[in-house]
Amino acid sequence: MTPATVTRLSSRLFRLPLSRPWGADVPALHLLVTELETSDGRTGTGFSWTPSIGARALQSLVDHDVAPVVVGGPVEPGVVWDRLWWHLHEAGGGGLTTMAIAAVDTALWDLSAKAAGQSLVDHLGRRRDQVAVYGSGVNFHYSLEELVAQTERWVADGCTAVKIKVGRPDLAEDVERVAAVRAALGPHRRLMVDANQRWDLPTALRAVRAMAPFDLYWVEEPLVADDLPALGRLHDAALGVPIAVGENVYTAFQYRALLASGAADVIQPNVVRVGGITPFLRIAQLAAAASVPVAPHLLPDVSGQLAMCLPLTTMVEDVEDASFAALGALAEPSGVTIADGVLRAETAPGHGLVFATDGMESLDG
Repeated sequence: MTPATVTRLSSRLFRLPLSRPWGADVPALHLLVTELETSDGRTGTGFSWTPSIGARALQSLVDHDVAPVVVGGPVEPGVVWDRLWWHLHEAGGGGLTTMAIAAVDTALWDLSAKAAGQSLVDHLGRRRDQVAVYGSGVNFHYSLEELVAQTERWVADGCTAVKIKVGRPDLAEDVERVAAVRAALGPHRRLMVDANQRWDLPTALRAVRAMAPFDLYWVEEPLVADDLPALGRLHDAALGVPIAVGENVYTAFQYRALLASGAADVIQPNVVRVGGITPFLRIAQLAAAASVPVAPHLLPDVSGQLAMCLPLTTMVEDVEDASFAALGALAEPSGVTIADGVLRAETAPGHGLVFATDGMESLDG
């Protein structure tokens, strides 16, 4: 039998307005939906994603630089991924290049799972039937009252862990906000803080020491994500508060260095930014070998499915009203559900994501 090949790769770009904007500069997210067709008549759906920067550049990469390599080639995800990375990496080893590869890789895994007649979770190897979800918000611009109200919504929804943004110019204001959220959560729920790379080392040292009494489960991106020496110094002086890093780390090579440095207690790969499911799984194996848990960044509709297959137990991030389901990006329920603080996935064969391409705001043309 002649092996199947890819005969077509198409893309469509959409804007997804946020009901809770991530700030004045991020009122919407951008979604690139791809479709692969094979020589034996099968199809797979993929996607890439970006909050604010580079959506049209991403689509251009897919259409003009990725498609010519993919069409006419094989359908095995790992083979295609390696071929694309070597083709694109002179334009950057990570970032837009890996995000463009993700648009193909997620489609190939959808295709592969469908061919096996399995959900993506079962195709990859289900290790658990549910995974804990933590409530998360891009809430740096929220007032204290709005932040507490958001925390109370998460508690009412059954979340046993939440994450808030920190990094204000006045450390006392950060501490006040962390204290208020801890009071709303009570002593038994997990509280994480995320500085989004806003601090330098002296500021991070002061901030972590000031917030440590509130029993932080981790502090996320306290420093620039690839400043391994500074992260290592903070880790050694962080009073037992775990350090989480990874949403802005793009390749398995970078993750290998991060894990070898010992500066991260939790890693947080974003399945799109690292280039799709293929490298996500490779990174997870590196983390397992280092006994470091993986907590996927954003995109719970697919990250939750991957979390069910991870070697070490983990949590999945659900930013309030920002999943594909909450944004109205899906034409039908995917089979991924979040309720009472846990995520479950029982999808149709493939990843279960059927995008509402006729009902979203198109940016094509």
